[in-house]
Amino acid sequence: MKQLLDSVWQRRGVSWIWENDAFSSVAKASEVFSLRELVRASRSWPDDLPSNGSNTLVVAGLDACLDLMTPTDAEAWLGSELKATVLSFQDFYSGEAALVFWLPTGHRRLGVSPATEAVHWRCSAPYSDEQIEFGRLLWGEAREYPQEIVLTQGSKPAGLFHLRIT
Repeated sequence: MKQLLDSVWQRRGVSWIWENDAFSSVAKASEVFSLRELVRASRSWPDDLPSNGSNTLVVAGLDACLDLMTPTDAEAWLGSELKATVLSFQDFYSGEAALVFWLPTGHRRLGVSPATEAVHWRCSAPYSDEQIEFGRLLWGEAREYPQEIVLTQGSKPAGLFHLRIT
């Protein structure tokens, strides 16, 4: 998977981050939307976003939401409801804003298959032996994206970035 050593993810596209330094580079805790607030905002997107000079919307709670669903229900919700919300965000801001999902345990939950670069989500108990095809559901496995976000050369990935989901 390609690595991104650039701050474009802070201003454009959709990202899933898990490193504290990545989080603090785009938002303060008081600026973060819950997943529920994201869905509510999608009915009438605000002109000004709360973070990073009105360039970024950071959302928390995706991991907890997925954990509360069965893998089958989570797949259906990701592929319809969440994807529709992401597409609506991209369209409203014409690709000129960033939607960032804060996943504090994402480094353990989002996995990338080395052979195919497919991205999957590791489910929690009682479904710990199952995975959700995260990439296929949200971006159809486009190979030029996503990219691993790295904050400094040689560092561990801080998240995943996708410039535009279609």
